[in-house]
Amino acid sequence: MKVLKFGGTSVGSALRIKEVGKLISDGEQKIVVLSAMSGTTNSLVEISEYLYKNNLDGATEAIIGLEKKYDSVVDELFASAVYKEKGAAWVASHFATLRSFVLEKFTEDEEKEILAQGELISTGLMHLHLSEICISSALLPALDFMRIDEFKEPDLEFIRNNISTALDNAGDAEIYITQGFICKNAEGKVDNLQRGGSDYTASLIGGALVAEEIQIWTDIDGMHNNDPRVVENTKPIAVLSFEEAAELAYFGAKILHPTCVLPAKLAQVPVKLLNTMEPSAKGTTICAESELNKIKAVAAKDGITAIKIKSGRMLQAHGFLRKVFEIFEQYKTPIDMITTSEVGVSLTIDNQKYLDEIVNELKQFGTVTSYTNQVIVCVVGDFRSNNTGFVNQITTALKDIPVLMVSYGGSNFNVSVLIDAQYKKQALMALSKKLF
Repeated sequence: MKVLKFGGTSVGSALRIKEVGKLISDGEQKIVVLSAMSGTTNSLVEISEYLYKNNLDGATEAIIGLEKKYDSVVDELFASAVYKEKGAAWVASHFATLRSFVLEKFTEDEEKEILAQGELISTGLMHLHLSEICISSALLPALDFMRIDEFKEPDLEFIRNNISTALDNAGDAEIYITQGFICKNAEGKVDNLQRGGSDYTASLIGGALVAEEIQIWTDIDGMHNNDPRVVENTKPIAVLSFEEAAELAYFGAKILHPTCVLPAKLAQVPVKLLNTMEPSAKGTTICAESELNKIKAVAAKDGITAIKIKSGRMLQAHGFLRKVFEIFEQYKTPIDMITTSEVGVSLTIDNQKYLDEIVNELKQFGTVTSYTNQVIVCVVGDFRSNNTGFVNQITTALKDIPVLMVSYGGSNFNVSVLIDAQYKKQALMALSKKLF
């Protein structure tokens, strides 16, 4: 069985839902994971913000505006009066749920229930559409099998055990439709896998079932060898290894959620990145093997802050780095890059929430300097130690760009450099010209 995931843009209108319906109705049994229609989650976040501020009028107005959008979708999506009525009833039931929160004390638990409504609506509408065109389908409620533990990590054993039960309960169907993003937590409350989590849902399902393949359908024809928003004439990459894809996803390739790769890798299930708008395009295949002796792609991660700690106390001192890392652990702030010398350490973070507190505590160890508005440029390929020449090509391409940090050797698949954001476009274009 294959697992197919369609993002918000892919189901962003009645027309797009119909097109996806045609694409998935090929006679093969499959599980289809859907995001909320594009724009819906942002609207639900806005409604939640009004409710947190006890602005009931603002929340009500936002709910009415979103409901009008869905009323139009229902009218356009269904051909018969019977299914227009069913679609309208489905939408109305979920907006009744949204309105119920306008009258209650609002907490984070209620917000997560509100955010879940987008996926619940989109999957119901797809199920009804397929029923109207006589395609056998069944709803597979993600809240029955998708769960995270007390550490907010997927409960893999629970997922494996309960998805099989959910499939049995759903009965025989050509297409099983389920929700991306949403889940329950260890307390049994509605929760989610964070923004972009529909990719994660598909990968977790595919891994749990050891699926034939996982397909991630978006609005671009695979992962490109550079950022197409910045560099012209980029090309899709035919094949990536799991490790290469993970590096690119983490360091800026927006087509794939970074967490998506691991469950597929552990189960050795290939992942295909495909284009809903151009279904015949080959896209990108992510699997255990990849082309050797080749640089594959360049990506950039924005919003980076560099922190430099200079201290004579670090010289030949054991325990120094542990004490530094404990501060970042205390403030739950992950580190992206790190370089060290005998008298200093430089590292980067992508979350400035506790920057002032972190810098203040680090000053007990030495002189601390921070640099905001930085960009990590990541070059991904085969950087095993017996390969030569690739690093020279990278440094030659960046010869006219000030580089604050370089990270090489931590992975066989990645060389990263840190530059000021003003040089991002120049760096990406120079690397493309030199490497591709």
